[in-house]
Amino acid sequence: MNLQSMTGFARAVAEHDGTSIAWEVKSVNGKSVEVRLRLPQGFERLEPAIRQTLQKRFARGNFQATLTITRASGMQSQPVVNEAFLKDLAGLAKRIVEQFGVAPATADGLLSLRGVLEIPETTETEDVRTALDNAVMAALEAALEGLERSRQGEGAALGTLLLGHIDAIEALTLGAEADPSREPAAIRERLAEQVRLLMDASANLDAGRLHQEAAFLATKADIREEIDRLKTHVASGRALLSGGGAVGRKLDFLAQEFNRESNTLCSKSNAAAVTAIGLELKAVVDQFREQVQNLE
Repeated sequence: MNLQSMTGFARAVAEHDGTSIAWEVKSVNGKSVEVRLRLPQGFERLEPAIRQTLQKRFARGNFQATLTITRASGMQSQPVVNEAFLKDLAGLAKRIVEQFGVAPATADGLLSLRGVLEIPETTETEDVRTALDNAVMAALEAALEGLERSRQGEGAALGTLLLGHIDAIEALTLGAEADPSREPAAIRERLAEQVRLLMDASANLDAGRLHQEAAFLATKADIREEIDRLKTHVASGRALLSGGGAVGRKLDFLAQEFNRESNTLCSKSNAAAVTAIGLELKAVVDQFREQVQNLE
């Protein structure tokens, strides 16, 4: 089974011409491919390529990718303080304190204001920038390979768990099929007893019509179709899991079908033993559907 969970984490690091590149990527459940990026200033130019790379590799999941770039000390630009602007802000802050009695401004608070502290961009040639971008994207591919392995590891465990649920559904289905209450002799005896009780209660009842109604009710209560459909769904579930790939949505639909048949089986049952099997079946189907939500 080549299944993937939608939950995973990976990290990849690389070096390029004195620059350290680090990617951290993680994913959780999502209806489609949803991507949130945290990129250093100046690397927003790579956002379209990063999103496209993720969307090509994965079918579902909510992804968060964080890029950290650390340049060698000789390559880092020194911060520049706009002293005139800072002086004006400090004077304004002082007047506000005197006039309104608010807490005085702090140095780090003033430096964090836009336009006070600036880090000039390093001058890079187009070739240098392209080479760095290629290194960043190569590191991303390595991180995504690790994330894929992480998701596949969890997917394999999920597949085993889901197969166990399908085995349980099949066993319960066969148990309902083989229950003695479904034997024709048992059904006839139960219906005959009910007819006798009604006839004893009222002599005015039409015995022929009463037998017809009893036969109609017996036909309506038959669960042969539900059992056959449950068997078909069991086979479909095993085929989907063995085929692998992005089958989460298909299995979620199958879980709804399992649930529908188990509900109908309970409503049509005319024996306590079959009703008990139907209720246990519903519990297993709920567990199956809950785990399917984690699958790509």
